[in-house]
Amino acid sequence: MTEIAQEKTVVKLVIVEDYKLTRVGLKSTLNEYSHIDVVGEAEDAVEGIKVIQKMQPDVVLMDLGLPGMNGLEATIKLKEIMPAVKVIILTSHERNEEVIAALGAGANAYCLKDISPETLSEVIKNVAQGACFVDPAVSSAALNFFPKPENISLMNTTEIQDARAQLTERELEVLKHLVKGKSNTEIAKELIVSVHTAKAHVCSILQKLCVDDRVQAAVKAIKENII
Repeated sequence: MTEIAQEKTVVKLVIVEDYKLTRVGLKSTLNEYSHIDVVGEAEDAVEGIKVIQKMQPDVVLMDLGLPGMNGLEATIKLKEIMPAVKVIILTSHERNEEVIAALGAGANAYCLKDISPETLSEVIKNVAQGACFVDPAVSSAALNFFPKPENISLMNTTEIQDARAQLTERELEVLKHLVKGKSNTEIAKELIVSVHTAKAHVCSILQKLCVDDRVQAAVKAIKENII
């Protein structure tokens, strides 16, 4: 009984990283932890998605600066076809926009490559259990990306309220799902509506928020604290 329980706690992991030395090092290091089993690896996003679909991991460790399809695009695509899989971005990119965009695309965690192996192993375990994580270095920096008024007044809160007021209660629900990286089909199932209706809500949200796509809508929702 104990052995079966322990087997269930092992996290199946796929690593998508274009630098072979980094990929091999991650695989070797993480396999030393009893709660992690690296079941696959890939050097680019296209190959990575194939490996992920075949191996059905719990968590994917995704580099952001991949050749061809980058890690952000891969995360969006992956969340469309395998919404249950958790994605941890592991990168050297520290730009605020990239952090926000990655989370808006559905990434469950954002880690910098100078993270310690012990901390990364804990993040993998916790993310597999449903937690989220943002590296303290970039979470602090990301705060500077949010607009700050010269003084605390009703002006800032009024702007947020105005943006929120444009959306119906149903559209706010849909926006929350967009931030989580869910597809129209998944949103339709969650809200018990047709895919056509879900798509119509998304189009309305994009129009009201004056953005071009789902990622921009998610980024704006997070950045301006609309939800």
